[in-house]
Amino acid sequence: MTSPLLWAPAVSGAALPAVIPVDPDAQQAREWVLNELGKPDYQAARPTWFDLVSKAIGDWFASLRLPTGPGLDGFLPLVVVIVVVALVVVAFLVFGRPRLNRRSGVPAGALFGSDDQRSAAELRASAARAAAAGDFTTAIEEAFRALARQLAERTVVQTAPGTTARDFAARAGASFPPAAAELAACAVLFDDVRYLERPGTREGFDRVAALDRRLQTERPASLERLESTVVG
Repeated sequence: MTSPLLWAPAVSGAALPAVIPVDPDAQQAREWVLNELGKPDYQAARPTWFDLVSKAIGDWFASLRLPTGPGLDGFLPLVVVIVVVALVVVAFLVFGRPRLNRRSGVPAGALFGSDDQRSAAELRASAARAAAAGDFTTAIEEAFRALARQLAERTVVQTAPGTTARDFAARAGASFPPAAAELAACAVLFDDVRYLERPGTREGFDRVAALDRRLQTERPASLERLESTVVG
């Protein structure tokens, strides 16, 4: 009996798929892998730096445990967390919210009826130039504005359109009780030269500038109360 295979049509060798064995060397295989991983689908799936940082923070918090055994060692993670939180709160009260651009948080048009975008440092420099030129009227105005702006930059006292010098002085005095009387006196000096057209004097300028320097280093009463609470 003739085998059925003998009746199968002959197939030309050219129609058969060519099978080429793939046996790359180490360098070629590495290039293939890097090319494959460089495709957009793989790159989109890679974790970002924010993902890595978030995971690291989450893992750290997950590693914290309440004390289960005798001794103080079990309390150390909890103590560290409390200290870190306290430092963050104190930094927030002293320096305000973090900003990429500090001046972006300064309210425009909020310095006693003047639309002024200058920083406290710029206002101090302007006051010093006016004083050097003998224009103590302008020097007192600029110095008092610098004082108000530096407290706004520290987020201690914020001014708004319509805020008067005396209103600002009253609110700043609540944050700095030892300087309350001097703040009120400097507000009067500002009003005198700004609205009553009284000529400024060297003594008046020196008084406002000295108060500005003093408040740059003093801590507001709210921070003192917070520290007392934390320590207590």
